[in-house]
Parts: sequence; C-alpha cells; structure tokens
Amino acid sequence: MRRYNLIVVYDRNEQKLLMCKRTKEPYKDMLNFVGGKIESGETDKEAAYRELFEETGISSDDIILTHIMNFIYHLSKNELDVYAGKLKANVSLREEENKLFWIDRSENFCDMTRFAGECNIEHILQQVDYYKDQALR
Repeated sequence: MRRYNLIVVYDRNEQKLLMCKRTKEPYKDMLNFVGGKIESGETDKEAAYRELFEETGISSDDIILTHIMNFIYHLSKNELDVYAGKLKANVSLREEENKLFWIDRSENFCDMTRFAGECNIEHILQQVDYYKDQALR
C-alpha cells in the first residue's frame, strides 16, 4: 500500500476551509485539502504535521490535528489518512507547490467539476461536523 494523508484545516471561526489547487494528477486543476505522502520511519501524525508545514507553513504550534478516518483503496493500493484541526489564530500561509485558497464551508463540495474526491470531501466534512467537539480542539 502507498500511504498518503489529507489535512482538513478550518479557520479559527470554523467558517472557512483551507484548500489547494492541485498541479498534478490525480485531480489536476481541482481543489482539494492539502496533504501528501507518508514517508517510511515517521508516524502517521508526524507525517500529517510535516506535510501541513511543508505545503502551508502552518506548524504544530498553530493547530492541533485529530485523526478522523482512513480510506483504503484496495484496487489502486492506496491508503489515505484524514486529519482535521482548527487554527488557534490567524496565520500567514506559505505556498509550496499548489496555490492555497480559503473556501467557505457553505460551498457544494460534491461539485465534481471543481472539487477532487468524488464527494469524499463533503463526506469528510460531515464527519468532522458530527464529531466537532472531538475533531476541532
């Protein structure tokens, strides 16, 4: 299995979500959460904080990440760890490879012409909303 992570970042008011516009496949030119590969020798949570910092400049001092769920795609041999957190304060973002955007939570994240993941983004957000007290500390 190849292992990856996605990180759901809410602004401190829980109204906006941090997303990136992907520059490569899969989902090239579509909006998605930030994330990346889990490297050997690091824990899942270490990988989530590392990817978040590399792609955005957001550090573990800025946010507490909670492991929300995993997706396992047996046919493509991919596993996806999903983390979520809420910023403690406003931050200055630092883009790495993908352009970053704050997107309002009221968006239609099942719009498959704009958002990656075949509606998985909305599914993830529904889970975060349902378990908000545990997910967004």
